[in-house]
Amino acid sequence: MQNEKKVTKQGIVVSNKMDKTIVVKVERQYKHPLYKKIVKKHKKFKAHDENNECHEGDVVLIAESRPLSREKRWVLQRIIERSK
Repeated sequence: MQNEKKVTKQGIVVSNKMDKTIVVKVERQYKHPLYKKIVKKHKKFKAHDENNECHEGDVVLIAESRPLSREKRWVLQRIIERSK
């Protein structure tokens, strides 16, 4: 098999109430095709956090993985910045 790079996304942890699972909000910006205004959109991803080390407000990097449950397809790669 070829050396494939995993897709990664950076976002903010919005929930860590589940066991070994975090919810990460990833925000993206793009220019509207007609009105040329900057538009913000966000999407929430469920990611696997093996050691329950993330807290709400942390900035994290998540990587794509095999399906771990019905909704979990991402895994925590590293914590970029801790919340205050």
